[in-house]
Amino acid sequence: MKILIAEDDGIEAQEIERNVRALGHQVVGTAATGRLAVALARTLQPDLVLLDLVMPDLDGIEAAREILAVRAVPIVMVTGHTDAELVQRAAAAGVFTYLLKPVNQRDLDAAVQIARTRFAELQALRQQVIDLTEALEVRRVVEQAKGILMQRLRVSEAEAFRRLQRRAAAQRRPLREVAEAVRETDRFYKEFENDKA
Repeated sequence: MKILIAEDDGIEAQEIERNVRALGHQVVGTAATGRLAVALARTLQPDLVLLDLVMPDLDGIEAAREILAVRAVPIVMVTGHTDAELVQRAAAAGVFTYLLKPVNQRDLDAAVQIARTRFAELQALRQQVIDLTEALEVRRVVEQAKGILMQRLRVSEAEAFRRLQRRAAAQRRPLREVAEAVRETDRFYKEFENDKA
């Protein structure tokens, strides 16, 4: 796994890097400031980002927001602070988990695994939403096309659907494309009807 480390304390950054490598991951970059972390996350495309909460020029929470606005990536917040409000702000910014300093290998491994798992679950849910949205849109288009065929051809809903399916199979086109063609043809036909008036 390619990991970006953002930590302004040089000694702490070296320790985190050592632990990351010991776990078998690749450190693709290190940043001592929030702005540099954002820039490196954009260019290096890491699989996970370890962000210090308190950094010069841009804190870890704002850096997380900026990174996530451009690219979905799991982020682990690394900090010595246990303030509940900071934890809530980090979670609201899209941080997947929280790791307390000093970072040890066992806790780092657990945090990386949790972040990876939650990220994969979130990505799967996002894909499901996309798929369901697409399925609903296809259904809406097909329903409209069925209604047009029922009205124009004076056939039942089942027959209208069968005709759409047969046309899609005969033309080797997705059902949605055929349904959209029916809607478009109906729109043109209505324009011609309106021209008569």
